[in-house]
Amino acid sequence: MASRSFGRITVTTPDLDDPGLYLSLVETLENPRGIVQDFAYGDADLRSLALTGVQLITGRVSDVRAERVRFESLNLHGVEIIGSELGSLHWSEGRLTRVHFRDCRLMGATLDGVVLDDVLFEECRLDYATVRKVRAGGPVAFVGCAFTEGTFTDCDLSGAVFSDCGLRLTEFGGGRYRGVDLRGSDLSRIRGVANLAEVRIDPGQHADLAQALVGELGITIGDD
Repeated sequence: MASRSFGRITVTTPDLDDPGLYLSLVETLENPRGIVQDFAYGDADLRSLALTGVQLITGRVSDVRAERVRFESLNLHGVEIIGSELGSLHWSEGRLTRVHFRDCRLMGATLDGVVLDDVLFEECRLDYATVRKVRAGGPVAFVGCAFTEGTFTDCDLSGAVFSDCGLRLTEFGGGRYRGVDLRGSDLSRIRGVANLAEVRIDPGQHADLAQALVGELGITIGDD
């Protein structure tokens, strides 16, 4: 079983290169039974991708480019999503377990009511994303991701890690962020500083938080 460690957490990731595992190529992620298992799906250009009530178990999605994506109650277990662009993604409800997003463009995405458990986002673009009522049910890490002008609202991301992430004008609204590890990320222009009680930062980052708070409150510093 593969795993990656970030700070105080260890994320269990899909081990799809196990010599005893065979992934069958599929042309669609839909199935009348609602389950797609041991699959490989990729190299597709789509105008739209919509899945409702489907379970994707043990598989790889790669090089998929879709202009409009709608997922409802979509559950993933042991899945890699690599090098894909999911345009106008709206994902409501569902649970992700042992899922690895790598080198994906999810700009403007909306994640609403999704549960994350052993989930790693690595080198992904999540600019302008809206993350609402998302709960970390297990280890969650964002590594080298961009969240420019993203918004977190009513989330429980307790213990999650944001490592080397771009958080320019990212807003942390009301929610639970206890133990969130922000070490290595630029905090100088984040918003919602008052909501980040009990997070973890590097010794030098307190100045970034102070700068962000001054900017958020519109404080003018001067001696005249």
